[in-house]
Amino acid sequence: MSEPMPEPTDVPQSTPEHDPYAALRMPGFRWYLVGWVLSIIGQQLQSVAIGWEIFQRTHSTLSLGWVGGIQAVPVVLLALPAGQLADWASRKLIVSTMQFVSVACSLSLAYVVWDHGSTGLLYGLLLASATSTALCGPARSALLPQIVPAEHFSNAVSWYSSFFQVASVVGPAIGGFLIRYSTWPAFVVDAACAGIFGLAVASIRLTIPPGKRPPPSLRTLADGVRFVWRTKIILATITLDLFAVLLGGATYLLPAVAKDILHVGSFRFGCMRASFAIGALLMAVFNAHRPPLKHAGRAMLWAVAGFGAATIVFGLSRNYWLSLSMLFLAGGFDNISVLVRHTLVQVLAPDEMRGRISAVNNVFIGASNEIGGLESGVTAALLGTVTSIVGGGIGTILVVIAAALIWPEVRAFGSLKEAAQTTAAADKSANYSDDL
Repeated sequence: MSEPMPEPTDVPQSTPEHDPYAALRMPGFRWYLVGWVLSIIGQQLQSVAIGWEIFQRTHSTLSLGWVGGIQAVPVVLLALPAGQLADWASRKLIVSTMQFVSVACSLSLAYVVWDHGSTGLLYGLLLASATSTALCGPARSALLPQIVPAEHFSNAVSWYSSFFQVASVVGPAIGGFLIRYSTWPAFVVDAACAGIFGLAVASIRLTIPPGKRPPPSLRTLADGVRFVWRTKIILATITLDLFAVLLGGATYLLPAVAKDILHVGSFRFGCMRASFAIGALLMAVFNAHRPPLKHAGRAMLWAVAGFGAATIVFGLSRNYWLSLSMLFLAGGFDNISVLVRHTLVQVLAPDEMRGRISAVNNVFIGASNEIGGLESGVTAALLGTVTSIVGGGIGTILVVIAAALIWPEVRAFGSLKEAAQTTAAADKSANYSDDL
């Protein structure tokens, strides 16, 4: 979620110390980025296609909610074991392997849709696909700091987020076009994109070698939880994002909004999905060209509040262009939250624990996306689509107020650059030769 009115000290400046393209100059990061962009395009295609297919079959907002609920189950159950695995085994191997599992799931989804198979089978394959994503997530998140040094990590996150949003624009737009005829081609393209990402990751040479890996045990399984609990600024930011996404996410209801409230077809529905990403993309590019935020905590609080306000207006809107504009603003606000949270989680975590800490983050954020979809579907079925969306936006603003009062660390937190420099110094003092 994004920064409202920056203070004078936050005005973007061109300084000799800040290279906006530092991360992009690294070959490993470029390879990772290309594969990741294609993977996200594929995931967006799958998301658009499965939502449209399910709603076309059932005409039920509750069915859309189950799409989110089913995908949340593997994240909740497997995140901590997946984090342990990411800190013990090869992260590159985990990511590559899980991408090829995703290929198989997507091709199976395509066949079931083409063959007019049961809706229950679609849900089952969606669960299998979500399981591979849950097992891959901590390793993928923890791999990036081994590709990009800590002093350039905030810049890498900005470009990572920028290209993610490019993919999030392209994916729904292509998806909206494809599903005009049938949804099964979207799953085939998703399979191809996942396969390319798996090959790209396998080809990367790491800039920072893996650290010492502790043997897996019940005690080390919980180390990530203990670290997050002790590090209050990380706990605060991921909790804030958890409830904001849980309450304020209306994405899963977009098919119902498009068809039943705005009365638009599949192409304009795809544009609605893309509008959120366009707003986030522009904010991400802006952040990449400016020095790291000097008042990151306050910026995040204002951004999450702005996200909630945009959600409220979107829920009340009966005009397509106003709805599109609110999704655009919500995407811009969301990007600031992603930048602050992802940077803090990765640069403040020791490398040997990044998988488990990323797993905790995935439980908070990844599961909240899907559980938020279930919550939106259930409340929409019980209270109506508009009430569900507007109530979620109001709840998001209340969560911001509560977080600001409970965790003054968020209001006081300053520069992302200083946090990254502290970690960079620790990395340089480490003796990596002992870890090879």
